[in-house]
Amino acid sequence: MKLCRFDDDRLGVVLGGEVVDVSAAVRRLPIPRWPLPFGDPLFGNLEALRPELERLSRSGVRKTLSDVKLKSPVATPSKLMAAPVNYRAHQAEAIADPAINFGSDIKTIEHYGMFLKSPSGLVGPSEGVCLPAADRRMDHEVELALVIGKSGFQIPRRKARDYIAGYSIGLDMTVRGAEDRSWRKSFDTFAVLGPWFVTADEIADPNGLDFWLKVNGEVRQSANTRALIFDVDRLIEYASGAYALHPGDVIMTGTPEGVGPVVPGDVMDCYVEGIGHMSVPVRLRTAR
Repeated sequence: MKLCRFDDDRLGVVLGGEVVDVSAAVRRLPIPRWPLPFGDPLFGNLEALRPELERLSRSGVRKTLSDVKLKSPVATPSKLMAAPVNYRAHQAEAIADPAINFGSDIKTIEHYGMFLKSPSGLVGPSEGVCLPAADRRMDHEVELALVIGKSGFQIPRRKARDYIAGYSIGLDMTVRGAEDRSWRKSFDTFAVLGPWFVTADEIADPNGLDFWLKVNGEVRQSANTRALIFDVDRLIEYASGAYALHPGDVIMTGTPEGVGPVVPGDVMDCYVEGIGHMSVPVRLRTAR
């Protein structure tokens, strides 16, 4: 099943080139009380809601995908976790390019561990990326994104897949510089997720997916997740060794070689096998 959040926070099931409005299903979600629990309740209750989602998908109002605005399918994650330098070829290009490394000795995730991106920077493809007005290089980084479906801590590798609700395409936008990663990668709109969420049963092996990114039609990045240093299962084991995971939490698995700058007016086209395709416009942030 493919689920999207569209227009004024409507919930939809994606069927071919259409989206079916199944927003009535969210009425079945439990009403939280203060203090609010961590995470996105949709993903914590997804299996219980699935029969209702399937029923509504046969009778709900339909719209063509081109007529709706796609937001991040995850609305309220407790955290966005990301994997730095999780492809050897990306490490090699970062070592060779001073505009990426800023004089630092580039290592891999095995050395750095993981980092956090601010959830307030999360947007969907239709909202696009807004670059701050700064004389700095700002790069695209496309990656497979995992969405967690239930709470867990210190999850062993052999059970990691049990905690995956499904997958999306992720864009980990980056300001190049010497500052800490979490600062440079947490600007507003610097975490793009979409175009929808694909349930885990739709993808047999997340460790063998082709994916790519184009800017204005030019291929910049093209790889397969089999080249991950820490694969999907290891990432869940590793992240949960430090952080308790909650429904709706997102793990961005890392980007391959080919990262490069974008400027206002560019359009990034992203694809991940088994998920689909999203187009993300790049704009300049205007002063408030």
